[in-house]
Amino acid sequence: MCAVHISRHNLTAMPTPTPERKPLSLPQKALRKMGLLRPVDLALHLPMRYEDETKLVKLADSRDGEVIQIEAVVKSCQVVFKPRRQLQAVVDDGSDTCTLRFFNFYPNMQKALEVGRQVRLRGEVRGGFMGRTMMHPTVQAAGGALATALTPVYPSTAELPQAYLRKAVLGGLAYALRGQAFAETIPANHLPPHSWGLAQALQFLHHPTPDVSLAELEDHTHPAWQRLKAEELLAQQLSQLQAKRERQLLNAPVLAHSHSPKGVLAQLHAALPFKLTQAQQRVVTEIANDVARAVPMHRLLQGDVGSGKTVVAALAAAQCIDAGWQCALMAPTEILAEQHFAKLVGWLAPVLAPLGLQVAWLTGSQKKKERDSMLALVASGQAALVVGTHAVIQDKVQFKHLGLAIIDEQHRFGVAQRLALRQKLSDEQTNPSDAERAFSAGDHTNTIPREPHLLMMSATPIPRTLAMSYYADLDVSTIDELPPGRTPIVTKLVADSRRDEIIERIRVQLTEGRQIYWVCQLIEESEALDLRNATDTHQALCEALPGVMIGLLHSRMPQAEKKAVMSLFVQGQMGVLVSTTVIEVGVDVPNASLMVIEHAERFGLSQLHQLRGRVGRGAAASACVLLYSLGEHGRLSDTARARLRAMAETNDGFEIARRDLDIRGPGEFLGARQSGAAMLRFADLTVDHEVLNWARQLAPTMLDQHPTLAGRHVERWLGGKSDFLKA
Repeated sequence: MCAVHISRHNLTAMPTPTPERKPLSLPQKALRKMGLLRPVDLALHLPMRYEDETKLVKLADSRDGEVIQIEAVVKSCQVVFKPRRQLQAVVDDGSDTCTLRFFNFYPNMQKALEVGRQVRLRGEVRGGFMGRTMMHPTVQAAGGALATALTPVYPSTAELPQAYLRKAVLGGLAYALRGQAFAETIPANHLPPHSWGLAQALQFLHHPTPDVSLAELEDHTHPAWQRLKAEELLAQQLSQLQAKRERQLLNAPVLAHSHSPKGVLAQLHAALPFKLTQAQQRVVTEIANDVARAVPMHRLLQGDVGSGKTVVAALAAAQCIDAGWQCALMAPTEILAEQHFAKLVGWLAPVLAPLGLQVAWLTGSQKKKERDSMLALVASGQAALVVGTHAVIQDKVQFKHLGLAIIDEQHRFGVAQRLALRQKLSDEQTNPSDAERAFSAGDHTNTIPREPHLLMMSATPIPRTLAMSYYADLDVSTIDELPPGRTPIVTKLVADSRRDEIIERIRVQLTEGRQIYWVCQLIEESEALDLRNATDTHQALCEALPGVMIGLLHSRMPQAEKKAVMSLFVQGQMGVLVSTTVIEVGVDVPNASLMVIEHAERFGLSQLHQLRGRVGRGAAASACVLLYSLGEHGRLSDTARARLRAMAETNDGFEIARRDLDIRGPGEFLGARQSGAAMLRFADLTVDHEVLNWARQLAPTMLDQHPTLAGRHVERWLGGKSDFLKA
């Protein structure tokens, strides 16, 4: 082996090795996953509840269900195996005894609870026949100094211990306050009434004094919480108003109404085999007026299941095509997209064919050859209407000139997906097409439109869209009447113990020539949720109803098999269809008169309403049976009870949505999630009317007179999430 000579010159020329980064710990990874990256993020990560560790109480003075802190002597400690393996200890605080139970424990826990030790315990005390008990209390040595403030409990994960999170939050708060991150952005003469300062409110909420009412803190009525509510509601109002103003400045294609009797719209009207309801006519006019303006439409079309939203969409598409532009209709499932495609082809294909135009079809399951053919039609503009699933928004799909985007069952799409569809016009080449030249020939001067009109349709608005309509950020059209011949659906709540009665009713319905849906949540048995699953239910019904064709439909089946099953059911050859929620939207079988929803207490309101709408599409009397289980505790949760009550009391989609808002909260207005309260984690639209009105009134003043402060305020609370408002 030859020696290698390294000179001093070579040594200096060699790059200095980069020190390896220390891998992140599990808590650090958890912080990142939760989005707690900056000091300001940590400072705004506020407690969900508080624990009072400032005092000790006696067992004899405690109430059942109360969380208390005691000091006591360990009298016994042993591992027992009935009814399951657990660590069991008995302690005495001088006033009474209490049994401690730990189902998950380590050897050091046994050491901490050695007989004769004095310990400080904190937990929920329960009374009973066998005396007082505590399940999994916190344990530490007795005699230490008591806390001087209430202990905050933060939203966290299993990988992020509260002690670690508290330290991180307090460090982030101190750093943010030193850096003036929470300097006031609201002008002094516009502060909310009876308000605390922002920095003062944050410090208090992280370090509340023991004399404060826990109830005021936990129900968010304390003045400190009120200031935080005012802050976030003002950020929401500023962002929504800014987004609305920006949309008003955008150009959109002018899809003027064609009054020509040879136009696509006129011919479609003439070809329809039914007369539009008054509600449909009103909505068609509202949409027609919107798309005829150069400002992008941003409209929600609300109509109950079966109210005729598809024909309204077809008429809007026809007006778009008449104006020389393309229209895209996106549906959440292939079943629904295919149904739309069949209807629209039937209505529009004869009208479009003489013009050399077509209706294109795009889904993820298409063969490459068919897909490439469709993509070419879309890119050339020959596809005047494009119907499909999420495949419509993929990068390879290039429209020649997209003028109108229609999203059906919009609650099934994330905000980001809707935004991607609206951006399809922005992705077009900047060379003006004939349609663009026509647009420019009007009052506009060589401006290429960059935003299509957007029409969203839903039988039940999700909480996000309902709340946004409160904010006037969406224009809402309502089809508030059903077509003639539709019968109201009777909804019944039935306990799972009466399952045999339901099967007997199915048998009667079958003899009358009717068809039945039976909906389950799970496909196969799950250890996590002990629910009846679709495969077991299918087998049980096959045994209970011999000689009846009973189908099984779920999302894991191959697409061809799903189509075959649905075809048999649609044609009336199959009597009962056992399905998961894959049939939630879009399946139209007029002969189906009974819907059974298994474990209805586990479904959301929007889902239940959508599923119920699969029946009642014909002239026969229809019913929906909500089959519920009381579970191991023998009772329904308050949320489940509220959902089932709402379903039994009303068939109205808007009322269902209002109640959903009450139950679930308004959702993350500016995020991709549709429910839950990720961004509006303090304010409650159902009770904070006064603060909301204050924010509404202040927002235009802030944008007009204090734009710099308004920008800082939105950035502090929302960061880059305001783009989601465009969806």
